[in-house]
Amino acid sequence: MEDRFNTRDPQSNINQLIVSTPFFAGLPDPVIERATVHIVTRSHPSNQVILLENDWGTSVYFILDGWVKIRTYNLDGKEVTLNILGKGELFGEMAAIEEAPRSTDVITLAPTLIGNMPSQDFVQLIHTEPLAGIRLAQLMARRLRQVNRRLRLRESDSTSRVADILLFLAEGQGKKILETGGTEIPNLPHRELSSLSGLARETVTRVLSKLEKKGTIQRERDVLCIPDLHALERLLV
Repeated sequence: MEDRFNTRDPQSNINQLIVSTPFFAGLPDPVIERATVHIVTRSHPSNQVILLENDWGTSVYFILDGWVKIRTYNLDGKEVTLNILGKGELFGEMAAIEEAPRSTDVITLAPTLIGNMPSQDFVQLIHTEPLAGIRLAQLMARRLRQVNRRLRLRESDSTSRVADILLFLAEGQGKKILETGGTEIPNLPHRELSSLSGLARETVTRVLSKLEKKGTIQRERDVLCIPDLHALERLLV
């Protein structure tokens, strides 16, 4: 692992990336400076394990570029992808707050730049800055809402479930296309979409092909474009 910043003022670059994350939005500059003083940035290649289940939580991690998947295993030993997180998101916060071991694995899906904040600095920030506590509560509420929606759709048809995963990714990782008004998301491997949706990979491939023929999605090598999010939402039953 290597530090990606080799400028004369690396801390300034780190702060610029950190300030741009939703968690730090609106926090006073002195608070951000104190909170980020011990952050270390590291770049990781694709498919690298960042955390393993039962590791002890000594850091909270901010994704400054790239994306990761949160993974666990069911009782049959099958891999289950619980979440996909990208630029601006954080993970590892629960183990830091609870002072408990990690409950999942975290693996990079692309070359990823991560800022590691010592757990004690994160906990101190939550204890002393009310807005940081609100940001954390908002994060937990959003993730819980996403899980509840996915659970409700577990008995739905395959098209609804794939559409829901695409909307889920658009909510977390979507980038607006100014020229068309569409939304771009990472074009993840079908095995990841399969694990997220609980569908067979062949089923996911078939549904994506159907959506593409209808113009509901447009796929390129690295990105998947959703021209109209509302059209995709109407597929949920």
